[in-house]
Amino acid sequence: MGGALLENWKRGDEAFAIVDPFLDSAPEGVALHEKREEVADRQFDVIVAAIKPQMIDEVMPDYSDMFTSKGYLLSIAAGCSIARLKKVSGGKPVIRIMPNLPAAIGAGVSALCASEDATEAQLAHARAMMERTGTVITVEDEDAIDRFTAVAGSGPGYVFELARAYTEAAMALGFDEDQARAMVLGTLQGTVAMAAGSGEKLETLRNSVTSKGGTTAAGLNALNGKGELSALLSATLEAAYDRAVELR
Repeated sequence: MGGALLENWKRGDEAFAIVDPFLDSAPEGVALHEKREEVADRQFDVIVAAIKPQMIDEVMPDYSDMFTSKGYLLSIAAGCSIARLKKVSGGKPVIRIMPNLPAAIGAGVSALCASEDATEAQLAHARAMMERTGTVITVEDEDAIDRFTAVAGSGPGYVFELARAYTEAAMALGFDEDQARAMVLGTLQGTVAMAAGSGEKLETLRNSVTSKGGTTAAGLNALNGKGELSALLSATLEAAYDRAVELR
């Protein structure tokens, strides 16, 4: 995810450097270093923690003296609390971000949560970087990060599963896989684009294509006539949130 975000981040004015002993190449215009010692004499306005959560305590303290006076830590390490991140960064301001998968193509939704000592300038910079990857939602606390994870962080998985089941249903109706995939993904893409560009409530948009006694009404009745789909989605989000809490 760090590499995918960097492809979008580097569209800005910042100069980036990566320290990674296992990476063979870096995005164009980004300096790649194998060891921390190769950047030991440098100071950074932002250090990004884009490593596995279990590596945080081992790796990040080595960089705690490399912040400028106004520097901050930006973390995409899932499950790592602000308190833990402040400890390994020498007490520097911390901004946590939780991106979802479409951020890789600049169409993501990301949550942002900051420590109390993060300045407005630091928050503005972090938001600006993440806006290059899509929509940014600023949340008040770390519990909201877990709730965001249940809705949007895990959300692409739900949508992929919905699209898969929708495609299989279309194939069962007699279309081949290519036809079914094109119909389903095209319908999802166009419908979401229409909703995103409209100020109307989703219920109003749904009703606008649902004639009384028509085919859409029949399909919707089978899909959610007694609230089955609504209940299933609520259970889905609750299960994901509960798991996020367990992983804190």
